[in-house]
Amino acid sequence: MVVQIGKGTPLVAIVGPTAAGKSALALALAESLDGEIVNYDSVQLYRGFDIGSGKLTPEERRGVPHHLLDCLDAEEPFTAGDYRRAALRVLAEITERARLPVFVGGTGLYLRAVFMGLFEAPTRSEELRNRLRALVERRGREFLHRLLKRLDPEAAARIQPRDTQKTIRALEVCILARTPISKMQARGRSGLEGYRIVKVGLHPERRDLCQRIDRRVEWMFSRGLVEETRALLARQDWSRIKALAALGYRHASAVAQGQLSLPEAILQTQVATRRYAKRQMTWFRHEAGIHWFGGFGDDPRVQSQVINFLYEIGIAAPKRGPE
Repeated sequence: MVVQIGKGTPLVAIVGPTAAGKSALALALAESLDGEIVNYDSVQLYRGFDIGSGKLTPEERRGVPHHLLDCLDAEEPFTAGDYRRAALRVLAEITERARLPVFVGGTGLYLRAVFMGLFEAPTRSEELRNRLRALVERRGREFLHRLLKRLDPEAAARIQPRDTQKTIRALEVCILARTPISKMQARGRSGLEGYRIVKVGLHPERRDLCQRIDRRVEWMFSRGLVEETRALLARQDWSRIKALAALGYRHASAVAQGQLSLPEAILQTQVATRRYAKRQMTWFRHEAGIHWFGGFGDDPRVQSQVINFLYEIGIAAPKRGPE
């Protein structure tokens, strides 16, 4: 297939809830449309997080180039701004090769960072963050939220008092920049230019998705998720590994540390994953311009529908045979 350039360089992003078959659809598009895949899942960035993140094995990638997979050590911090910078470098390289970039993953914030940009904020300060975390330990997260409310009432109104991570980041920016984070965000941001972005969404039936999530969780634990997690917990600086708090890994950690039985961990992971899928759909429903397709991305009928849709809107066209 030949990618058609016009009205900007084509770029496809696949969105939808976990377990919807996004990776399978990305492979089908890349193989049919001469594409390369760019991961935007925050856990799949890390080496050693394979089973619980649903990361495709090298064999399952079928020779299709994948970017931003296994590119970080487990302890490395990584922000949405870091992701944007890395993704823009990869995107430029794919464009130079005249290939179709296909973004796939589940971290909507990362995708938004690339397409819409981020406000210019000061770099993170681990020293300040540690001091703020210590405040949470001594005074509670509600105290931290009240502090934010004094410094930036607008930001505090948007952030839930129990969301300690966002509260800490907002306070960090306010303190380091000596400006409310809400004012910095209001100054605008620089979005992605020069690309024709097409967002494709997968929206399977809720009941079918829940059943697939339950089976997938059982499969992950049977494949060795607890053993994978034990290897991460054995690292010297395991307490600095943020991805251990991700779905599946935090429950597998509890099993490895004797805090949960295996059946309890499986059940709790299933419930948490179903809730997470619902939150993902809520997030993506607020994104403009998504073309939704019913069903799962590993269904050949859905794959054909998406490819035909991309033909119809001029993103790609079949190669012409000899005259």
